[in-house]
Amino acid sequence: MGQDRTRTVRSRILWPFLMIAILLMVVFAVLISRQIATAAPEQPIAFKHQVHAEAEVECLFCHPNALRSDIAGIPSVARCVGCHQTIANDSPNVKLVFDYWERNEPIPWQAVNNMPDFVFFSHQPHLGAGVTCETCHGNVGEMVVVKPIISMDMGWCLDCHLDQPQENVARLTDCLACHK
Repeated sequence: MGQDRTRTVRSRILWPFLMIAILLMVVFAVLISRQIATAAPEQPIAFKHQVHAEAEVECLFCHPNALRSDIAGIPSVARCVGCHQTIANDSPNVKLVFDYWERNEPIPWQAVNNMPDFVFFSHQPHLGAGVTCETCHGNVGEMVVVKPIISMDMGWCLDCHLDQPQENVARLTDCLACHK
């Protein structure tokens, strides 16, 4: 009987420590996953959004698909070359662009912001509603290295959708608005 009582006392003492340890692991996992979600991917060319922003090149000039398809897309080599045949064509980074052009290869840019496959997202309705690129992507024109500014998870999207005019909230918070 004494051993059973000792085990019961030990388990009562250890149980809170075990729960705290599990809670700390969950918090750590969430923090690490958010840090990974907001890390800058390594790019094949050190592209400088700052230079383009200072030249007043609009986001939609290089990312025009945001107006006509579900994704903003990555500019083609042809779009880059179209401007850089006459602008800054002696820059080392622009010369790298021309190397891809001459090999007839796309530049293997890495996406900066990703949505899970089970999420349907389109830039079109957001742009139509007056949401600016900076709202979700930050001021990319001031970033030395472009990286996500937030973890675009469901809670973040819902916070914004719930903050819309009341007549739109039911439609914007319907699961099928984002999950098809």
